Amino acid sequence: MSLFSLPTISPVTDVLRNSIRSKIDNKTKPLGSLGDLEAIAMQLAEIQNTLTPELKNPKLILFAGDHGITDEPVSLYPKDVTWQMVLNFLSGGACANVFAKHSHIEVEVVDAGVDHDWDENGPRPIDKKIRKGTSNFLKQTAMSINEAKETILSGINLLSENRYSETNVFLFGEMGIGNTSAASLILSHLTEIPLRKLVGRGTGLNNSGKENKFKILNEAYQRTGKLNDPLEVLSEFGGFEIGMMAGAMIGAAAQRKTFVVDGFIATAAYAIAFALNPSVKSYAIFSHLSEEEGHTVILEHWKVRPLLRLNLRLGEGSGALAAYPLIELSVKFLNEMASFADAGVSNSDSK
Repeated sequence: MSLFSLPTISPVTDVLRNSIRSKIDNKTKPLGSLGDLEAIAMQLAEIQNTLTPELKNPKLILFAGDHGITDEPVSLYPKDVTWQMVLNFLSGGACANVFAKHSHIEVEVVDAGVDHDWDENGPRPIDKKIRKGTSNFLKQTAMSINEAKETILSGINLLSENRYSETNVFLFGEMGIGNTSAASLILSHLTEIPLRKLVGRGTGLNNSGKENKFKILNEAYQRTGKLNDPLEVLSEFGGFEIGMMAGAMIGAAAQRKTFVVDGFIATAAYAIAFALNPSVKSYAIFSHLSEEEGHTVILEHWKVRPLLRLNLRLGEGSGALAAYPLIELSVKFLNEMASFADAGVSNSDSK
């Protein structure tokens, strides 16, 4: 497999697709009455090429990395919060841990580029560190092109490791102070949506803080001018955790496995993955609409309707975890709900 290409995936046959559709439509319910759950059931059945899809050994992978742009006043929190929160994840004390425990989902944390040395005798994340944080993209490229390639490839390869062989559904989250700034620039370049519409409050900036953040990011945008190549965009503005997540999305799709997209930053990772290989679209489920205002703009631009709207803006996979029980329900109804014939219930289409 070349660096960013997926192996050829045989399309679902019309026979199977029609069989899945018929199975959904002949459950004891009016046509289409389970709404988006029916669409998810259809998607999962097509991905797994079966009438009886399963969700096996789900995992939440949290990618963590630091950002040089935090040298500028773009966040309310110092970058040390990144490594401190990684330790919180590892000790089980974060929201992601609580939500994951509810759905029996294992949480793994990947150090993609955290500016910290971990205690050899304490809890440690999975070490995939490219280096200790990106450079300040207001003044220079965040990472080299070679580092951008390494970041993507590391994410692809991660999903091929043995510990994920029995997993067929992934939830992806992130931790990285400053990463809403990186995400705003990535999405503006890859969608051509004006930066002004994508810059939000991040960790909770007030109006003046948000405006100052926009001015800083706009200056960074002007440093390069409009870019189109996803690797160049990642190199100029990205974070190691964003690029590695993008690679993991490609890796999941390459293995015909489903992945659940969290919020604004995960959506930026998806934008990179999609730009590199549009095939990932068939394997993605968008979990929720973030309160980060740029997320609304992006999902409307793509005509994507996520499962939930809860005004979340925490990150760390919290929205994906909140949506996961609905994905479980889509499988449950497809596999366990009676058909009209099974239940002896008259179908409105019957004569």
